[in-house]
Amino acid sequence: MIDFLAENPLFLLFLVIAIGYPFGRIDIGGVRFGVATTLFAGLAIGAIDERLRLPEIIFELGLVIFVYTIGLSSGREFLRSLRERGRTIVSWTIGAIFIAFGATFAIARWLELTAADAAGLFAGGTTNTPALAGVLDNIAERFSGPQERSILTEPVVAYSIAYPVAVAGSILAIILFRRLWRIDFAAEAALASDQGFAGVGAQLRSMTIEVTNNALGDASIDELVAQHQWDAIFGRLQRGSETTLVMGDTSLRPGDLVTVVGEEDRLQEVASLLGFERSGLSLELNRESLDYRRIFVSNPAVTGRRLKELDLPRNFGAVITRVRRGDVELLPNGNTILEPGDRVRVVTSRDNMGAITAYFGDSYRALSEIDILTFSLGIALGLGLGAIPIPLPGGVEFKLGIAGGPLVVALILGARDRTGPLTWSLPYSANLTLRQFGLTLFLAGIGTLAGYAFRDVIGSRHGLAMLAGAVALVATVTLIALWTARKLLRMPMGIAIGMLAGIQTQPAVLSFALEQSGDDLPTTGYAMIFPLAMIAKIIAAQILLAMLL
Repeated sequence: MIDFLAENPLFLLFLVIAIGYPFGRIDIGGVRFGVATTLFAGLAIGAIDERLRLPEIIFELGLVIFVYTIGLSSGREFLRSLRERGRTIVSWTIGAIFIAFGATFAIARWLELTAADAAGLFAGGTTNTPALAGVLDNIAERFSGPQERSILTEPVVAYSIAYPVAVAGSILAIILFRRLWRIDFAAEAALASDQGFAGVGAQLRSMTIEVTNNALGDASIDELVAQHQWDAIFGRLQRGSETTLVMGDTSLRPGDLVTVVGEEDRLQEVASLLGFERSGLSLELNRESLDYRRIFVSNPAVTGRRLKELDLPRNFGAVITRVRRGDVELLPNGNTILEPGDRVRVVTSRDNMGAITAYFGDSYRALSEIDILTFSLGIALGLGLGAIPIPLPGGVEFKLGIAGGPLVVALILGARDRTGPLTWSLPYSANLTLRQFGLTLFLAGIGTLAGYAFRDVIGSRHGLAMLAGAVALVATVTLIALWTARKLLRMPMGIAIGMLAGIQTQPAVLSFALEQSGDDLPTTGYAMIFPLAMIAKIIAAQILLAMLL
């Protein structure tokens, strides 16, 4: 059987996935590990025989697909976070990497580890494969012949011991603090919304308000919204027996009934100024004149553009009152950028409905496809960037590698959405599918690669020393990083555990964080930290090696 598995890597790949994935769906005390269990299945199977390892191209392909799709979906939020929280993000990230660096240096001195062991321990304890690759390249440049081959094995073994410890330790840290702080992720999502994190699904509702304020004068809706900073959408207006759409230049009069969509607190602010809520009253549409419909956004000419550019009120006499992206319902505004797969709720005249439906596309089939040209071109650009040597002081060079390069390019393209006729973003469902597939390939591949070395070394005295060092390193980094993100920076827990996954540059931890939160907040935290953490760790690992040689 072992011979068969060793000779059939595709069979081995899907066997690892089939064994590992179901365990991730098991609820253990309210905790599910998700696809992270694929890593542990790979470790277990890889430990059986040295030949049971998947080709490196499998985990490399999975890693590239995963980081690229993460970058596409997180580009706008990452750049927005840098603008709004740049100093905080940079300080926290560099501080966490410095703690990991200092802890590794101290552990290496304490346990009398070699420089190569310490560099591998750092790369594995922070689960950074590109950092390990940089260390191996550095060693190859410094040594030659049998000495090079001997030293090259040391960081790989240390990495293989520390890597699973780091994944398990990060997951345990999330479980510990979730229980210790008694986290309510639904309340945390509301907190994140209040702090201005995008992509947080607020609870939207529609309110009918009777206008009684005589002091509004001739002020238009646009003027009122700008003056009072209302985050709400005005939909329909009933004046007497006539129901019409509310446009930007519409003025309200006492006796008008107007529908407004937004969060509860915002709606109460609007109602307190205009008049009062007519509870239980909903304006009936005369569907011979006005109509509404949920429409899929599938037209590439529409995606990647701001709603104010589309100017729907002027061009179609239409208003979008809600945007549904995946399981999240968003309140649109003029700066909202539509993505493939969004479902928009449109109110317009019955005569215009066919034209605006065609304008948005409304094709579910189109949403099931991806633009192979832009997807492949974006990844190729990322791999090209990752292969460029970047010089540092002291004659040291580093590369962003197969993870850092595609991620940086994807963040830029995700923030742009489109370049001329090219649309870079993916449909939401396609992005999630590719992301999970890539992550699964990565976890299965890296698990089998590390499994045998982990088993072979873990029982020796030197292996136990490195295991103890890995536990100390991971405990220091994870506990301090999560505590400071939550208590000092006062980040919502979903963002904080995503930041922990980002500082570890670890897809498995992100997957577990997403399982715990039930929303996309960890992805936001991950994308905020991941690029800088990736680059910083590649540099830090090589500096650590140079200091200890």
